[in-house]
Amino acid sequence: MVRVKKLKLRPSARDKRRYFLVRASNAKVEAAILEYIGVLGFAKAAYMKVVTKNFPGMLVGSCLVKSLDDVRAALVLNGIKVERVSGTLKGLKGK
Repeated sequence: MVRVKKLKLRPSARDKRRYFLVRASNAKVEAAILEYIGVLGFAKAAYMKVVTKNFPGMLVGSCLVKSLDDVRAALVLNGIKVERVSGTLKGLKGK
């Protein structure tokens, strides 16, 4: 059996991401982002849906820090309220 060493990125080379909590479906969030910043902006934002059981009835999304303002603007223009934004999933729980 051959062991494969998994390569890890240095912290300085990783993407700086922010997690946000919304009350909407993934399809609505993706459509709002695509409508406001387009396909190229969607790719630059690197939006991802995060699967977690900690927030029932809510969607946790993730995007790059540089594009967070554009993503928030896109969501607000479509009537989707961003409940919380945090740098970690643990920080989304709040107090």
